[in-house]
Amino acid sequence: MKVAVWGTGNVGRPAIRAVLGHAELTLSGVIVSSEAKEGRDAGELAGVPATGVVASRDAAAVLAGKPDVVVYTASADVRPDEAMADLLSCLEAGCNVVSTSFYDFLHPALAPEDVLDKVNAACERGNASLLVSGIDPGWAMDALPLFASGVVAGIEQIRCQEIFNYALYDAPDIVRYVIGFGQPMDELPLMLHSEVLLKIWEPMVRLVAQGLNIELDEVTTQVERRPLEKTVEVAGMGSFEKGGQGAFRFEVMGMKNGLPLIVAEHITRIDVDCAPDWPTPPTEGGCHRVLIKGNPDLDITVHATDHFDSGAAAGGNATAANRLVNAIPAVCAAKAGVLSALDVAVLPGGAQFKR
Repeated sequence: MKVAVWGTGNVGRPAIRAVLGHAELTLSGVIVSSEAKEGRDAGELAGVPATGVVASRDAAAVLAGKPDVVVYTASADVRPDEAMADLLSCLEAGCNVVSTSFYDFLHPALAPEDVLDKVNAACERGNASLLVSGIDPGWAMDALPLFASGVVAGIEQIRCQEIFNYALYDAPDIVRYVIGFGQPMDELPLMLHSEVLLKIWEPMVRLVAQGLNIELDEVTTQVERRPLEKTVEVAGMGSFEKGGQGAFRFEVMGMKNGLPLIVAEHITRIDVDCAPDWPTPPTEGGCHRVLIKGNPDLDITVHATDHFDSGAAAGGNATAANRLVNAIPAVCAAKAGVLSALDVAVLPGGAQFKR
């Protein structure tokens, strides 16, 4: 199967490496937006030996090569209209798409009807499918809790956590102005508004509930924040002043009979000393956890270390990319339309074994 990768950022680079390592896939193209990356070998961009495939800013030319699948990792957060146009062009060209970028389609039943109709129509015209994984890094908050639920009896709650130090996250403007670290405590940052939390994390909560055949009564949110008790300096980001936001934790809770049954929780800091009474990760930077209250109580804590990209988030980015790439054969075999993780079986990584 021929695969094109669109975007060579934090998820795009490991996606290229995953395609190159997959026994059934061939890298046929790489699409970039940066003039500085145009014409460079895909291997150079991904930190591996040369591949003979060079990056192009001409998306139409790459799609004209008829890849079976496009791994779309370009940002849709700050360019939603352009990203949607990219998606429709891929589907209408007959290319299946796997992506980390389009939160609306993680759980298709929650997608805005007009947008879902538009994408489904493009899928029908191109006889193509779309699979969107979540963030955090996706599998840790849907596939992992669903798998783990099968080894616990008498389940009272499933809680999926991300615990992370954003001083190690290479996105200074997002850290300061979207997530709100260092900003006044009387200003609620964009990310922590209830409608934003629901847009991004409710689909994951609903997806787990659907996989467990549970109909939730509602999904609600809860946010707690703590100020910095000292000014901290963060490499590449500058000063975060005492009194500004230093830590937050939020819960997106799937409620049943007044109880939080399925919970997505983030515990996030800009300084390791802030909110010391909150849970901390066992490894530097952060971790993901699935906590199931039942018999037995189950605690699964995962942390990934990438061999190519640096930074605390690199391992999680790589697992998100690998999950999508390894799902490509199943996506190609699926019916045309918008898929969810429940439509594509969790596939073992046999095709990734070094040969």
